[in-house]
Amino acid sequence: MKHLPFLLIIALSIGLYACRYASNEAASAGADSTSTTNDSTAWALLPFVKIDSVNPILQPGNSTFVDPVTNKKVGWEARNVFNPAIAVRNDTVFMLYRAQDSIGKPTGTSRIGLAASTDAIHFTRYPTPVLYPQNDAFKKWEWQGGCEDPRVVQDSAGMYYMTYTAYDGTTARLLIATSPDLLHWTKHGSVFTKAYGGKYVDKWSKSGSIVSTYQNGKITATRINGKYWMYWGDLFIWAATSDNLIDWTPVEMQPGQQPPVALKGVAEKVPNLQIVVPTRAGMFDNDLVESGPPAMLTDNGILLLYNSRSMPPDGDSTLKEGTYTTGQVLLDKNDPTKILHRLDHFFMKPEKDYELTGEVNNVCFIEGLAQFHNHYYLYYGTADSKIAVAVKE
Repeated sequence: MKHLPFLLIIALSIGLYACRYASNEAASAGADSTSTTNDSTAWALLPFVKIDSVNPILQPGNSTFVDPVTNKKVGWEARNVFNPAIAVRNDTVFMLYRAQDSIGKPTGTSRIGLAASTDAIHFTRYPTPVLYPQNDAFKKWEWQGGCEDPRVVQDSAGMYYMTYTAYDGTTARLLIATSPDLLHWTKHGSVFTKAYGGKYVDKWSKSGSIVSTYQNGKITATRINGKYWMYWGDLFIWAATSDNLIDWTPVEMQPGQQPPVALKGVAEKVPNLQIVVPTRAGMFDNDLVESGPPAMLTDNGILLLYNSRSMPPDGDSTLKEGTYTTGQVLLDKNDPTKILHRLDHFFMKPEKDYELTGEVNNVCFIEGLAQFHNHYYLYYGTADSKIAVAVKE
């Protein structure tokens, strides 16, 4: 009963937002953090309302542990906490979050911390990180930048799979680890080790969003036509397939197929990859798109919530240079590389002080989505410094 006032506030907030935006879809892109819901966007997961009364729900902490690489005590989450993954287990919401110290290079070493909540809002942290650089076979990829930006799903047997970014200070690589309990993790290295003779292992890769079924709080990786699918990338969004959730094969273009947009940056070094979700000139996602939480398999298709960045001269003129907002796209569940629908406006943008100012200014970055007690809770990093939450009834 102690949560009744909060639930009433959320219900009233959602009603207010829905009424405001249903009358004016065209203006929604530059107006506020929640976008319209109407027939044309019925496939999308909307609206989300930021829980301003409690945000940010996680801030840097003062916990210490002995780093196994340097054998020195470090404040492993003293600088920033952000970009969390979410898993529901035994009626508890577990958050696996990126935590950063103030020592490592280039801007502090990142490690993955763990926190738990029985109401999806108030979290209690574990005292030490659960995944971090060690003197192991993966140190060459993880040190000193660290382990970043997790996403977590489970298989039908209950084993958890975490995709995460290993950063050595120069190149980001998408790695994977497994755990039976979210606390003890086994690293398996690059997701692309066995694909095409390993040619993608040393290419820039990040942000693995595995297509899953959301049911009864669980996020379970689900095969499509016999294969698991994953969306990944942080310039364009590409795809990969797997038979076992550990070894992934990037989807390359067919002979004669051309990319939908001009290649740039890291994409120029992987020109054969098939771009599934491109950037869009003149819009909020003109400069960069990046996978968000695990993609959701629905009756309508595969729903992918994603992050985006706007940059001049052809970005969204209502947004400051470099602003990260969030979008949604629906893909064909019979052909996961085919877009069916895509929002033409963002549904969340930075507007609070803790979203506007931090390690990187003007950032809302979504990574964790929980189905918990008949609500969806969306967890996001704010200005690469703190963690906040928004709720959908």
